Amino acid sequence: MQAQGWAARLQLGFEAHGGHTCLTQRSHEGPLLVQKPLYPEAAPAAPPGTRAAPCHLYIIHPPGGVVGGDRLALEVRVQQGAHALLTTPAAGKFYRCAGESIGRLEQSFEVAGLLEWLPQENIFYSGCRSELTTRVRIEAGGRFIGWELGCLGLPASARPLDSGELRQCIELRHEQRLLLLERLRIEPACLAPRWGLAGQVALGMLLAYPAEQALLAEARARVDTLDCAGVSLACTLVDGVLACRGQALRTDRLRETFVQLWSALRPALAGRSAVRPRIWST
Repeated sequence: MQAQGWAARLQLGFEAHGGHTCLTQRSHEGPLLVQKPLYPEAAPAAPPGTRAAPCHLYIIHPPGGVVGGDRLALEVRVQQGAHALLTTPAAGKFYRCAGESIGRLEQSFEVAGLLEWLPQENIFYSGCRSELTTRVRIEAGGRFIGWELGCLGLPASARPLDSGELRQCIELRHEQRLLLLERLRIEPACLAPRWGLAGQVALGMLLAYPAEQALLAEARARVDTLDCAGVSLACTLVDGVLACRGQALRTDRLRETFVQLWSALRPALAGRSAVRPRIWST
């Protein structure tokens, strides 16, 4: 029997007005909300047609975690000329599920302007049964940079992911053309062996589009300057998509590596230096 959990949906729309990006659509059902829009970055002093100043927004899930039977959906639309940076105030948590129940998170992004999707990591507790799906569709002239990060179990408390399952799908399209499709299935049996994760408990992927060889070189150059002890990272460029895939022994180190990569890539993609969301410092 499937457990009955929270059904939550959050729909957001962003448009450019007067040099700033405005949250022009916000509707929600269930416990999936946002805090007020923040504008820590100045509006551009540039001719009309320049992308508007970014709107920083924090996605909030008041229950604090996902259990079996929960189904969360986030839908975001960024119009041409708009620039949105979305993050979360804390790590997402996927708790133990009863029986065969599954906790699901579905994320859909439609990007005609510029979207930065920079959530904090998801923590997958032992016994969870989780499905995460992220779909990004980029329209002509659109730009995207974002990541997904996961921590398997609670390594700092010596509580590994010794039961349960994680399934994750990441899809990126330009118009109707599929550019990237990643599917991942993780079970306890694949955590320790060398053919699996070889003891790595943190994993993630950063994506940037559109990208060229210069952006790939910038990403690799920044990696060469970092103290990446315990972090394995590879950067590739295929069909205009820069994909940086990482694994680590500690989630905080992998997250900081991704933050450093984002800081290096943002000027080329957004025409702005990196401004870290204030919520990351609390």
